[in-house]
Amino acid sequence: MYEEELKVYKLFISHLNQEDEEYDLFLSKLDAAYDFKWEDTAVKGSTTPDDLIKQVEPADVVIILSGLISKDKELLTMMIDAASKLEKPIVVVRPYGMETVPLNLEEMAADVVGWNTPCIVDAIMESYGGGE
Repeated sequence: MYEEELKVYKLFISHLNQEDEEYDLFLSKLDAAYDFKWEDTAVKGSTTPDDLIKQVEPADVVIILSGLISKDKELLTMMIDAASKLEKPIVVVRPYGMETVPLNLEEMAADVVGWNTPCIVDAIMESYGGGE
């Protein structure tokens, strides 16, 4: 596929306010994806509820890295609430190396995926396309 024909997916990717290995690994997976262009609408450090609404609003899909919940449950809950309020499709990524996610997350997700890059990309594309 020609590069100029590729849709650029606007993603809000859940994050912490400090460096995190799981977040960095996820970004490297997206960067390595073939024929997939994306940009992150999230801004680290801007984490008030109003800031999060402004960041989630332009996103096509919200990605929740569920492994981050144990590190900052309040922040991740605010991100999930912003996505729900704006009725954005949510793709939940299982904690790295695990098979389960909290039931409440699974119920609100358009899709739940592991760390396989093609599965992640397919889930994003299907979640976005399902909303058209």
